[in-house]
Amino acid sequence: MSDQEFDRIFDEKTTEINEQLEREVLIAMIGDVNAGKSSTLNQLMEADVAKVGAMPGETQEIQKYIYKKNIVFVDTPGLDDIYKEHSAETMKFYKQADLILFFLNAAGTVLSDTELVSLKKIAKVNQDIILVLNKIDAAEDIGSLVKYIQDHTNYDYPVAPISSRTGENMGMLQNEILKLLEGKKKDILMAANMADKSSIANKWILGAGGSAAAIGALPMPGSDFIPLTALQVGLLLRLSTLYGKPISKDHAKELIIATVVGNVGKTIFRQIVKIVPGAGMVAGASVAGAMTIALGHAVKYAHENNIELTPNALLPLYKKFLKKGK
Repeated sequence: MSDQEFDRIFDEKTTEINEQLEREVLIAMIGDVNAGKSSTLNQLMEADVAKVGAMPGETQEIQKYIYKKNIVFVDTPGLDDIYKEHSAETMKFYKQADLILFFLNAAGTVLSDTELVSLKKIAKVNQDIILVLNKIDAAEDIGSLVKYIQDHTNYDYPVAPISSRTGENMGMLQNEILKLLEGKKKDILMAANMADKSSIANKWILGAGGSAAAIGALPMPGSDFIPLTALQVGLLLRLSTLYGKPISKDHAKELIIATVVGNVGKTIFRQIVKIVPGAGMVAGASVAGAMTIALGHAVKYAHENNIELTPNALLPLYKKFLKKGK
């Protein structure tokens, strides 16, 4: 692989991420009064995104919360108001939303007739819905409640049982949100602003490891090196974006060479292929997956522990995680 090929890969992956960061993410929230919408939002983003009120019906009208750049939450009136003066305006936001968080109260009447009618009405304009069963800390037999909801909604939507008060299962809700946004190529911006970055990073790393294993299983010797490099560069850039620590092209090249190839420095790829036997190919699926996972965990560890991402700092971390993986 030449320097030019690496530059092309880096530019391509950087463009993909930058395009995601420029897209607006619109999330609509619907639920009865005091369903815990605002407190859930604050837990999810680990910030005071929405005002949490102690009085019933704190949200009296549609409220838009522009959280940082290009992330917009729309907090709608309670379900009781959906057919009244706010109906048309509210439905407009449901139609435009990238996803809808439909709140249910585990401590109340779960999925009442009114809620079910409202859900069906919303689903006619947008089916990207997550059913958020909140207040599970105040209920019993959560499994039965979840099954009841699934049975009565034909298993059409993911159900996330959470407690916005204790923070229980917020990771599940976070995963469901990112899964929907990934299909729209809007997950990176949202991920970079969420509270639990560690679990997001772990998911990305495991996913990249699986993809790397598939690439490493290619039957033609050497056919895996370019796509594998593209995968690892993409993972490196995504993790750097997730933790808010951008990385330059030359720096990324140094890190990939230092870890995956095992030769610290600015040596270009075509020289490495000449110097290091087998650098132009990967020895099978398990090795390709293990190398990618080790790289991801090493970068994640460095970011989370404020270690400057240099080849000399990253290489021992990479070797540690590679050994641990084996």
